[in-house]
Amino acid sequence: MARPRKYSTPLWHPRWWATWLGVALIWLVGQLPWRPLLALGRGMGWLAWRLGTDRRRVAEINLALCFPEKSDAERAALAKAALLSTGEAITEIAGAYNSLHFDARARLTIEGLEHLKASRDAGRGVLLLGMHFNTIDIGARLLGEGAGVRFSVVYRPNDNPALEWMIRHGRRKYVDQYLDRSDMRGLVRTLRAGEVCWYAPDQDYGVRGAIWAPFFGVPAATLVATGRIVRMSGADLIPCAHYRLPGGRYLIRFGAPLQDFPSGDDLADCTRVNQVVEQAIALAPEQYLWVHKRFKHQPDGVSPYGPRKRRRRRR
Repeated sequence: MARPRKYSTPLWHPRWWATWLGVALIWLVGQLPWRPLLALGRGMGWLAWRLGTDRRRVAEINLALCFPEKSDAERAALAKAALLSTGEAITEIAGAYNSLHFDARARLTIEGLEHLKASRDAGRGVLLLGMHFNTIDIGARLLGEGAGVRFSVVYRPNDNPALEWMIRHGRRKYVDQYLDRSDMRGLVRTLRAGEVCWYAPDQDYGVRGAIWAPFFGVPAATLVATGRIVRMSGADLIPCAHYRLPGGRYLIRFGAPLQDFPSGDDLADCTRVNQVVEQAIALAPEQYLWVHKRFKHQPDGVSPYGPRKRRRRRR
């Protein structure tokens, strides 16, 4: 199990006091009844839309690249819905980590759980092909508490120790292990032991260890590690998507294990992974994390989001 990251300053250092105030506020928001909690999030998303924030611009660029067949009005409506959904995700995080009265089982519908059980019964590990929908954090709680699935997560430790504490403390009841995404050996060992690991390769993590594979027809830096992890561990790769339903309910959908994967062709495997994500997005495109710069790195070196802003050095 990945140990908590060591930081140069302790948790109680004044540098982190502002963050701790934010953590306390997040805890308070997390105690709201679920529907008002989501309504608050939608209000935040609406504000981000009205103010024309940078994240709105990123979402609009992503949607223009991925859905060129849609009209300007259709993409504008989808971008607005995506911002509202992202706002809901912010307050959902507060509830996912802190709510004392959230009934995961009562709010959850599960589809395809038999695929996961079949792999476990056969003694094979399961690499859950996770996806960055806006419900990613509440989805983890629903997976652990609602579906009763014990699992580990592959993640990158937070640079802020107060936020790292909040995340680990909030997930402690339903996450078995935290596996640093650089710890390939630890992940393979866990899968070989027949365990379940959640892994989401659908973001732009840079060009190292990635190749250009189409995502909605657009070149996207896609990690080749997915196929290699499955090959080395012998695990089944099972898609796992999570959606927000009306009335504060949720759906987790497991797909059948990908057959003949990996194929030995990195481009074919990365393309297939992206296609699985595309198919899941098609069911609720407004709930995907379009505010992420998925196409930040491009083969020609030109980002569709414009030049990267340089951070000023602190004196």
